[in-house]
Amino acid sequence: MLYRLAHFLRDKLSWAWNIVEWLNGLVFWIRYRKKLSAFSFTTIPDGYDLVPLSIIPSTDMVLFFNHQPEEAYTYFMPHGFDEKSIERLQRNRAFLGYVLVDKKNSKIGGYCFNRCFFHGQGFRGRMVDIDYRGKGLGTAMNKILNEVGFGIGLRLFETVSKNNVASYRSAISASNVKIVKEMPENELYLEILQG
Repeated sequence: MLYRLAHFLRDKLSWAWNIVEWLNGLVFWIRYRKKLSAFSFTTIPDGYDLVPLSIIPSTDMVLFFNHQPEEAYTYFMPHGFDEKSIERLQRNRAFLGYVLVDKKNSKIGGYCFNRCFFHGQGFRGRMVDIDYRGKGLGTAMNKILNEVGFGIGLRLFETVSKNNVASYRSAISASNVKIVKEMPENELYLEILQG
């Protein structure tokens, strides 16, 4: 129910969604800022830097999203991909977004996030650049998202389509999962379990 309401607000009443996101970000920051400031990552893959989304130029993110093939968006539409939408996410304190940057060429190899809620839940998502697929970055990003999410005390969730084989395998291989609900169009609503 909450999942459907969130998607309805985001897709049909964007002004209401923006207000809800701002309030959620404020309360989330008040509740989790100490845990976030004390947190440090240990699961960054070799050859990459993990950079917070908040310090990546929004134009670089637009280029990253524009570089992906159209089929990449069949199952991945968590937010807008224009500069304004990205800049809104960068200001949102409850959106823990990260970018994996290849140390060799400073190219973005992957993008991941936990969209967090003040009541202690987070929804993870990720996208691997078309040129970096098949290198284990999806699984690495899942581990990164688990590390920060569980590290600050969140319950983590994700939706994944069984038709999106690479993403489905990545979700399963990086995490212990429980199927909360089977949804239309072969989608699964998963809870990510610690351990």
